Amino acid sequence: MSKTFVKKSVKQVYLLIQLKRFGVLATNLIDQRTNIDMNRIVLKLGGTIMVLFLIVLLPLGYVANQILTNFYYSQVEDEIVELSEKYAQTIPSLQDENILNMYRNLAELTNKEIYILDESGDIVINSGVVINNLSEEDFSMMSKGQDLQKMFVDDQTDISYLGSGYPIIQSGQFAGGFFVLAPIDEIQEPIRKIRDLLILSAVGAILLALGFTFLLSKRMSRPLLEMEQATREIAKGNLNISVNIPSNDEIGSLGKTINNLAVETNRYRSNRREFLANISHELRTPLSYINGYSQVLKQGLYQTEEERIHYLTIIENESERITRLISDLFDLSKMEEGQFDFFMETINLSKVLENAISKIKMAATNKGLVIKKHVDENRHLIQADKDRLEQIFINLLANAVRYTEKGAVSVKVWQEDNKVHVIIEDTGIGIPKGELPYIFERFHRVEKSRSRELGGTGLGLAIVKQLVELQNGTISVNSEIGKGTSFQVSFPNAE
Repeated sequence: MSKTFVKKSVKQVYLLIQLKRFGVLATNLIDQRTNIDMNRIVLKLGGTIMVLFLIVLLPLGYVANQILTNFYYSQVEDEIVELSEKYAQTIPSLQDENILNMYRNLAELTNKEIYILDESGDIVINSGVVINNLSEEDFSMMSKGQDLQKMFVDDQTDISYLGSGYPIIQSGQFAGGFFVLAPIDEIQEPIRKIRDLLILSAVGAILLALGFTFLLSKRMSRPLLEMEQATREIAKGNLNISVNIPSNDEIGSLGKTINNLAVETNRYRSNRREFLANISHELRTPLSYINGYSQVLKQGLYQTEEERIHYLTIIENESERITRLISDLFDLSKMEEGQFDFFMETINLSKVLENAISKIKMAATNKGLVIKKHVDENRHLIQADKDRLEQIFINLLANAVRYTEKGAVSVKVWQEDNKVHVIIEDTGIGIPKGELPYIFERFHRVEKSRSRELGGTGLGLAIVKQLVELQNGTISVNSEIGKGTSFQVSFPNAE
């Protein structure tokens, strides 16, 4: 073994190792790239569309190919059947050489092969074809006057032919068989061309579909990618973001939902901050009073017994204020968690409302307001918790009195459609239209500075809504700035 051969072998092995390393590295890079790209919605969507397109195109192409192939074979078969029958019926003699030569010429003109046998099965004439698979059974069938169609093979060239044989009948006797043969290659050549055209058309259609799919999937995925980016920003806390989705389909609806989510989350966060600030203020103020006046009492910085009693009364009132605030928060939390207990019984709503009015009447009188009541003659029986129902009406009446400086508060009760309805309406300052959808939400306060000045923490109406709905009722609100507000509460009739 020469040194040159050894060096060549070593070099080839080295190159193979390097190529293998390069192949592994390339494969890893392709796999990583594929893993990254295949996670893109553009490729997933485009791939899905292409798969659907191919599922339709491939069977369609196969069926078209089969139809055209069968059609062309049928045409050729019909042609050779017609020729074999016509030649067999018109040949006057198998011994006339001129007539036989004429048929040879016809074979050349029609591009078909002919093959004539006599009554014994011997070859009378052929156009250069010697078939070897004509069985005795086939020839016997022809001798009985039946035609024959089958595939024949040339004994010399092994070329296959589609052939048709027809019996030659002369003077009522079987005189032989006339065969017309069409080469399979010549039949398949136009079929191949047609198939090539179909394949070329399919490739063109696939390329067009790829381009269309890419554009379509990119256009369809763009809003989804935009929404994905928007949700990431929302998750990071950037709530001042919106998705521009011009369509009105499901994707547009999803975009609007994401925009609403950002707005609602932003509003919730703002309300929560404001609520915590309000609660801190509401707690700080009474605690400051309690701490200040308790220091006064502790150090004896008062001059009369009446002054001491006054300071103690302030401490008591502020303590009750803190207790009410904590109680409201606790009740609302229990209601939202479904852990609030009700003692449901059949009660007369009008009587409960009368008790609530009597408790608010003094506050209304002190502001110079009149509470007007309009009740129809029905009994107004409902299934509810008496104390919680009274809490609802007291809260709504207290709000009406608090935010009304002049005029009156009217209460109307009537029965309709198997329900008992109550409307509490005031002539107060009203609520802006933009605030109405959020009026029953926890943490929400209308005009925060005004609410603090007039009292309230933004929990009252949230508690009212929960109490109404947990007792199978409904509540709604209508308001107009400067003209007043009306709340309607409805409960199913228990009768």
